Amino acid sequence: MGPNFIAEIIIWVIVGYFLGSVSFGYIIGKDAGVDIRESGSGNTGTTNALRTLGKKAAALTFLGDLFKAIIPVLVARYLSVNYFADDYDMSYIVGLITGLSVAIGHNFPVWMKFKGGKGIAVTAGVTVAVAYMNWYYLVIALSLFVIIVLITKYVSVGSLCVPAWALPVYAIIFERDNIYFAELLIISFLFTILAFIMHRENIKRLISGTENKLFAKKQ
Repeated sequence: MGPNFIAEIIIWVIVGYFLGSVSFGYIIGKDAGVDIRESGSGNTGTTNALRTLGKKAAALTFLGDLFKAIIPVLVARYLSVNYFADDYDMSYIVGLITGLSVAIGHNFPVWMKFKGGKGIAVTAGVTVAVAYMNWYYLVIALSLFVIIVLITKYVSVGSLCVPAWALPVYAIIFERDNIYFAELLIISFLFTILAFIMHRENIKRLISGTENKLFAKKQ
């Protein structure tokens, strides 16, 4: 990991952060005459968009947040190999760092006074970008998420049980032969830690029994 790699990472950290700072929930809400930050939970992500703006707005918010992670991670990995002359194993780390920067930008967008979303759709997008070759893993993860949400009626429980852990689990199952396995596992766990930090209030409400269920209005 020489100077060129460090320069490469700096570039993608900056690009990822500012792409992540594009808040689709806020943009869609403003188009509808609603400041999503002042409605419901005040979060700019998919769940609050669903509760305050409706299903169509929630779907658009989710897709926007999903693809703003998928596209830069795929581009970063492609350029890592074809422009910066990194090997495949190194490109995985470049992709993960880019995705983590997108998640941080999404959660703490500078132009919105660092008040954004919780990063679950972004984490899902990063997972898609690194795991699409093993599509069955994505199908299993999505199925587990849906089942958990339907059973518990809590999106937060599904998020903390599946998307939050999807990257480290994928690394453990499929990337054990990666020569940078330890590094990419640490980076993968940073997504998990970030998800739990961003859901700390949800965890408190789950413990106290006051967490809002799916389709319920904020208490």
